[in-house]
Amino acid sequence: MTIEESTFPLDDGDMYVRQDGPRDAPALLLIHGSAASARSWDALVPLLTESHRVVRIDLLGCGRSAEPADGSYAVEDQARRVGNVLDRLDIDNTVIAGHSSGGMVATALAARNPALVSALVLIDTAPSVDAAIPQSITIDPSQWDNLTDDQLRPAIAAGFAEGFEIPRQFLDELRGMTIHSFLKATRAATDYLAHQPLPDRLATLDTPLLVLFGEKDQRVRPTSAARYRAVPGARIEMLPGSGHSPIIENPSHTAALLLPFAASHTARPENWRLARDDSV
Repeated sequence: MTIEESTFPLDDGDMYVRQDGPRDAPALLLIHGSAASARSWDALVPLLTESHRVVRIDLLGCGRSAEPADGSYAVEDQARRVGNVLDRLDIDNTVIAGHSSGGMVATALAARNPALVSALVLIDTAPSVDAAIPQSITIDPSQWDNLTDDQLRPAIAAGFAEGFEIPRQFLDELRGMTIHSFLKATRAATDYLAHQPLPDRLATLDTPLLVLFGEKDQRVRPTSAARYRAVPGARIEMLPGSGHSPIIENPSHTAALLLPFAASHTARPENWRLARDDSV
């Protein structure tokens, strides 16, 4: 499998990009949520690269991308940066999947530049502010740099179904963020939904939509997935046993739902399948 890692200099900070899979295959862009990075898709990517050129981006303030002190974390600005990267990669008319608040960035990108997006997949993305489940355990910002694993785990356990073992990688990613980035990213997502609920935004777009939701989500009310029915033609699939992060908890089920949808909304290069068949 071909793997390529790059850093793209943009006006407000460098953006890290990773590509997996055949370069001549149809592109599939994956956008992570808040307090995460491109690595949150690690378990899912190997299931996608047989048929896609999988592109992952670390949003500003996350992973290996820049974290400028004065950078804007507004959802629309994150979408603008992603669009700039796609332009540099010469990618358009692609399926985009976003996990959690990454689905908001994907939506903003589709609204900003419809030609870049052939279809959207939202994975446990809150449709509105009131869909969020209040959390009884929070993180004290003043203690951010001194938090132990035992202190972090209860605070982020709601990101998974009850009883799911939190991956070491997830703890490391969260600890790798500064409290500045964490607070600005989470506030930006809330502000985006408060301004206009996601179904209302999506209903004005002519973009095919697949919504995946873990039935055991402890961060966003699973019943709120039904609100996406307000989007004409939207398809909603619930994942039994999965929490807020089915891309980590059940990547095989996630891929089984995502791949057929992506295939039905992907423009494949004319010689791509022939070239793949000839190589067998």
